[in-house]
Amino acid sequence: MTNKMTTLSFDHIFMNLATDLSKRSHCVKQHVGAVLTKDTRIISIGYNGPPAHTHNCDEEWPGVGCPRDSKGSCSLALHAEENAILYAVKNGANLEGATLYTTLSPCLPCARLIFSAGVKKVFFDRSYASYKGLMSDEGVDFLNKFGVETVRFSSDQG
Repeated sequence: MTNKMTTLSFDHIFMNLATDLSKRSHCVKQHVGAVLTKDTRIISIGYNGPPAHTHNCDEEWPGVGCPRDSKGSCSLALHAEENAILYAVKNGANLEGATLYTTLSPCLPCARLIFSAGVKKVFFDRSYASYKGLMSDEGVDFLNKFGVETVRFSSDQG
């Protein structure tokens, strides 16, 4: 009997890592992870939460989370994509042509940041619009309109 080993694609590996990273989040409302890659190498990782060395929402406001802004979003947190991009830039990484894997499709402000950073492809797992009750995924629409291929990840890919 031959034991054939299944080799996962890098897309699967990076999306799995983004999912695992989402479990690091201290957000009470939503856990999101992100991985930035280039040429099958990890450039940076991130998950949603407040800036480093400030607080943890689930500890400071257990059960209810941090205060909300005027749109009902977290007022103190950075999104996973923001954290990954900021860490990469802080450490001098060139993001031109990079690929981003994220567990939740980018919101519009994150999409503008992703585009401006030079990321060329985005894979996402779940829809931000569905999570927020919006009509469409504005961030996905923005990225696709301006040449950043942004697609929902499928286990059939890779």
